[in-house]
Amino acid sequence: MSKNERRVGTVSRGIRCPIIRQGDDLAKIVADSVLEAAEIEGFSINDRDVISITESIVARAQGNYASVNDIASDVKTKFGGGTVGVIFPILSRNRFAICLKGIAMGAKKIVLMLSYPSDEVGNELVSLDKIDEAGINPYSDVLSEAKYRELFGENKHEFTGVDYVEYYKGIIEDAGAEAEIVFANQAKAILDYTDCVLNCDIHTRARTKRILKAAGAKIVLGLDEILNAPVNNSGCNEMYGLLGSNKSTEDTIKLFPRECKNLVLDIQKRIFDACNKHVEVMVYGDGAFKDPKGKIWELADPVVSPAFTDGLVGTPNELKLKYLADNDFKNLSGEALKDAISKSIREKQDNLVGNMASQGTTPRQLTDLIGSLCDLTSGSGDKGTPVVLVQGYFDNYTN
Repeated sequence: MSKNERRVGTVSRGIRCPIIRQGDDLAKIVADSVLEAAEIEGFSINDRDVISITESIVARAQGNYASVNDIASDVKTKFGGGTVGVIFPILSRNRFAICLKGIAMGAKKIVLMLSYPSDEVGNELVSLDKIDEAGINPYSDVLSEAKYRELFGENKHEFTGVDYVEYYKGIIEDAGAEAEIVFANQAKAILDYTDCVLNCDIHTRARTKRILKAAGAKIVLGLDEILNAPVNNSGCNEMYGLLGSNKSTEDTIKLFPRECKNLVLDIQKRIFDACNKHVEVMVYGDGAFKDPKGKIWELADPVVSPAFTDGLVGTPNELKLKYLADNDFKNLSGEALKDAISKSIREKQDNLVGNMASQGTTPRQLTDLIGSLCDLTSGSGDKGTPVVLVQGYFDNYTN
């Protein structure tokens, strides 16, 4: 390589921002923070850089909050206040426990049906090894709480140390409702207990609703249909309801941000006006990746990105360099190999589907890939970088 060639590809930078409060001009704060970081740290803003904003500060600026009383009121109105089957929730103190509190406050009895051996995003109730040893078929067998305890005893979550069966049951009873816990993976199993069902699964929710309605359920609603409109002047999310919400206090939740396309367009314009560069902008939540040890799939939000500029539509269109080096140009080396690969990249088709030289590249949405990178960059704790600047993502070997 010559001394004048670039030696760096994609760079992901966490951008520190002020603490965001309700009513703040988020577009101005984000744009100013990125521009100030560039000036202080000595880097430039380029065309096709990506500015990503965590959904948390968007919802906070919007003031998109609700209380457990608001949840209870909506559940009672929509289900009538009797027995409600609550099925397939994820096991999470942050994501679901406070929702369950509100749901139970709006019902006389909750029949809580948990999927097993794990929830939708991989949190284990019991190990597959224990399931095998017990001779249980999780695809067909329905277990009562007593049978679950007889077979598996107490099972605390590997990371949180919480026995979620006991924890969720306590939440329901503390809210003033009767609790019955069952374990099953077939949605229609709940209909042996009640015909009013709130399905809490995230990415499989449409199929679950279809199955329950076809099996004769009287009322079927998903978490996306609770607080999908304001209750008592609460926040809401018209598209996702309670999906993507997080615990804020012991009695309030922060909902997934509402419509925010105007936000990303505003930030894009502010950057262009400031430095004449056309950047892309997106709002991101959970990344889409799986932990190999804990088996937890990160994506508890309904989508990785609820809003993004048009330049982030689509999937990558990339060639695999090692495939070209080991196959098409296996007899070349040095500058000849570099020139041949560079020529292939420059002349690649707009759609590489089916091309062997693209095998092993990731056919995922750009927003899912970049959102995952940003989620890992910003972290979920005290880094204080709710904005991430990704540079060089759309570069390739020839740039």
